[in-house]
Amino acid sequence: MQSIPTIDISPLQDTAHPDHDATVRRILDACTDIGFLSITGTGVSSNSVDNVRAKAREIFAIDEQTKWDQAITRNNYRGYIPLGFFTPNDGSGQADKYEGYKLHFEVSGDDPVREDCALYGPNLWPAEVQGAREVILEYWSQLDHVTNLLLGALELGLGLKPNILKSAFETPMTNMTVLHYPPQAPDEEGFGIHPHKDTDALTIIAPDPVGGLEVQTRDGGWITPDCPPGGFIVNIGDMLELWSGGRLKSTPHRVVNRSGKERYSFPYFAVPRHDVIVEPLLPPLPGFDRPSVHCGHWSAEIWRTNWPDETATDDTPELGTLDS
Repeated sequence: MQSIPTIDISPLQDTAHPDHDATVRRILDACTDIGFLSITGTGVSSNSVDNVRAKAREIFAIDEQTKWDQAITRNNYRGYIPLGFFTPNDGSGQADKYEGYKLHFEVSGDDPVREDCALYGPNLWPAEVQGAREVILEYWSQLDHVTNLLLGALELGLGLKPNILKSAFETPMTNMTVLHYPPQAPDEEGFGIHPHKDTDALTIIAPDPVGGLEVQTRDGGWITPDCPPGGFIVNIGDMLELWSGGRLKSTPHRVVNRSGKERYSFPYFAVPRHDVIVEPLLPPLPGFDRPSVHCGHWSAEIWRTNWPDETATDDTPELGTLDS
């Protein structure tokens, strides 16, 4: 594919729908080819998206000192991510030109799951932005439903056992990053986010009208997703590629904001429960040889190696890497 297909997923809501099986096939075709698709018919209201975007603007309008007071730490990867904090993990290139606010699957401070995995916990919600928690979690719950529909379609399309994927997302490590990309000058080098592959199972994003997301095609070119109003962009991450034995494709993408406008984004990253081990559920395709991944360990390593002075070890899963 040299373009990203747009698929109405509303038939997935009813297995008896006359277009259900055809929709599953179209989703599988996109996910095994370019690894990206635009989806409509999700049931997520445009008001919900608009409300989250408004909260994103408010979050990044908070004064700098207050944002820094809410910054992520090595022990708690939640809260404010300063502008230019992250660089590509291999140490190459310039710092990415975005600031962020990191949120994780919401659990209370006394939730029993915290005894099993210390990565779980309550989020830092900016007190200066009234209603941020309620607005974002309502949107989040709607995307959980969309994720469930897509995972069910992939189970069918790949011929997997029913619920073998969906059941891995009970008490998940799903997370979201609220992002602000200041405009880059037309001749400015670097990226809003450098070329990378997502390390999760799948990503869902409401495209910003400003644009800037670019997807790499199999021949090495870069294209911009054409997503209709009210639609969402979905891409396969490395975990689903691994689960599928290499059939589903995790595809490099990047962000460049040369629009001259402020860009706001809030990608949702679907990640399985902490004790799930991701390994091929089908015989791997020829040449596909990736080690299994323990989700709790993987997540801890992702957060650890994001710090500029931390490096991967032999025990760090090789997810999110680009082919040389």
